[in-house]
Amino acid sequence: MRLLKRSDEAKRLRVEHQDDLWTLAQLVRTGRRAVMLSWRRDATTGTQEGGRAKSAERKPMWIVLEIETCEFHPFSDQLRLHGVITEAPIDKGSHHTHTVGVGDDVELTMDGGWPREDEQLLREATRASGRARAMIIVVESDEVVLFDITNHGMREVSTYTLRGGGKREAKPTKVRDAFLRQAAEKSALVLGDELPIVVCGPGMTRDQFARMLREAGCAQRTLNVATSIGGRSAANEVLAQQLADEFLGESAIAKQVNVIEEALARIATNGAVAYGPEKLTAALEQGAIETLVIVADLLRDAEANIAGSSWSDFAGGVTEGGGELVQASTDHDSGKQLDGMGGALALLRWKIDG
Repeated sequence: MRLLKRSDEAKRLRVEHQDDLWTLAQLVRTGRRAVMLSWRRDATTGTQEGGRAKSAERKPMWIVLEIETCEFHPFSDQLRLHGVITEAPIDKGSHHTHTVGVGDDVELTMDGGWPREDEQLLREATRASGRARAMIIVVESDEVVLFDITNHGMREVSTYTLRGGGKREAKPTKVRDAFLRQAAEKSALVLGDELPIVVCGPGMTRDQFARMLREAGCAQRTLNVATSIGGRSAANEVLAQQLADEFLGESAIAKQVNVIEEALARIATNGAVAYGPEKLTAALEQGAIETLVIVADLLRDAEANIAGSSWSDFAGGVTEGGGELVQASTDHDSGKQLDGMGGALALLRWKIDG
């Protein structure tokens, strides 16, 4: 994402990559205004007086929209902003939808200035490339699964399976080799020759598959790492154990997963960690919070609170006390686990009582 213009109340942004839409979806709160070039039918050019005849000419115009709702699905290529037109050449007071995609410019304004958590998220988005950092390929002898890793999420792209595993065939090795080669050729069509690849999985089949990928035309940077398990769990292991830091070390998803996994490990060993309203509040009062990881949606939920205060104010108290704030997406497995535990975990400087 590129920041084109900024002031205390307004930010003009350019969406450069698909992953920027997740960030933008966090910034478009109800009541903010979104300004962008959009299209409306001009009733004065139609055949039905005062109507919306299909023959009415669609005209481009700058429209200021007061946002009511936001519609966004992870890994989609569009963000839809619904609201009421407050400024435009025509139809002031009417409902309208801004459709934001890659390459579009949009200006967001908010009276009274922006919250700290939004400023932080915007800084991180403008520093990041916004593109998927890598593709993780989990290889087993009878299954190959491709996962797309973006700055804030992980999704399964393709799965190739050797039904029956070739175990009943007279020459199972040949059957397996043919399956792997076919899977490599299909994967190469998905991967292209630029996106970095992490090939992982238990056993040595991954080495054979990596070689077949090169033979199929994948000449990009490739990292080959061993995991203790296969399937989706292997992709999570790559993220959680920092096995692909060469590609993912500075990405937002790597930071989120690492902090969440560290917090879960401390919970398992009764270490310096806090979760739940009472312990989190006590940790903040004692100045013990070193890192707070919180679901980004929860941080912006006007109805959610902790001990009578908004999560935004709570997070502000953490940063004022020298702690770090990590805003997590729920578009990966660790983020979903965090959401299931109440949406917030804190790594502490020391263990607190209780």
